[in-house]
Amino acid sequence: MIASAPAPDDEPAIAPDVEAALRAHLVALATERRYAANTVEAYGRDIRQFLAFLAEHLGEPPDAAAIAALPARDLRAFLAARRRTGAVDATLSRKLAAVRGFARRLARETGIEMSGVAAVRGPKRRRDLPRPIPPAAAVAMTDPDLRADEDRPDWVLIRDAAVLALLYGAGLRISEALGILRRDAPLVEGASLRVVGKGGRTRTAPVIGPVATAVRAYVAACPHPLPEDEPLFRGHKGGPLSPRIVQDAVARLRGGLGLPDSATPHALRHSFATHLLARGGDLRAIQELLGHASLSTTQIYTRVDAASLLAAVEAAHPRARRS
Repeated sequence: MIASAPAPDDEPAIAPDVEAALRAHLVALATERRYAANTVEAYGRDIRQFLAFLAEHLGEPPDAAAIAALPARDLRAFLAARRRTGAVDATLSRKLAAVRGFARRLARETGIEMSGVAAVRGPKRRRDLPRPIPPAAAVAMTDPDLRADEDRPDWVLIRDAAVLALLYGAGLRISEALGILRRDAPLVEGASLRVVGKGGRTRTAPVIGPVATAVRAYVAACPHPLPEDEPLFRGHKGGPLSPRIVQDAVARLRGGLGLPDSATPHALRHSFATHLLARGGDLRAIQELLGHASLSTTQIYTRVDAASLLAAVEAAHPRARRS
């Protein structure tokens, strides 16, 4: 094994060759694979957790060759340990994918076959159906007047409403909305908004009237400079707006509208797709609007709509009523 320099108390020691390989691997994920910054950060955290587990398990930080040749039982033991800390299946699947990808890189560099890692199967993930917000409530969430009683500047309420209008009116992810630059601000109805989504995939989102109106209102009300090549949405002090602020705004709206905890910013994107489908929207077109790489990802919304129809039948049909 390769000795490593002492590490801070809150961070496990990592062998120098592994540290160098990890940094190069994360750079490759961001530049070559074009993973989102949050995904790269999560993968790096997962891999470091695994390296800490191995260091404790083996008694010293493992070098690259040891990781590439590690037996399947060690990876299974790591996943079992994380499950005991409360990690759910989706999180375990991500951790397994992160470690596998890193081990593949090390295997290419060392020439050692990684049959042990390849033999580990991840937990079967149960894909929960999205829970859309009712149309009336989704529209209400984009109205700044709904929060008029809050002790916040008017421009902040208008800003939050504009962001939520983009999520519900254009089907954007929160990161996509907050990534819009001032020069690309959708100010005119019928314009096309260029969106860079997951994996660096680019799509075009049409701008409907209420979205353009909401964004224009924000641009007019914002007291901070809005340079053309910087993010459109600004925080209270003028810096880029944090997703957490939008999440907190939606949490307050949930209380006012009596919505469940599942009513999140991302649920507005789900609502965009579900409501389009319910009104006869074409599934392929919805796929393009959402930026899904695969139609199978979009098809989950057909299950959502079928579920709502079944619920309506069970609630209203005489033969479906239960005593």
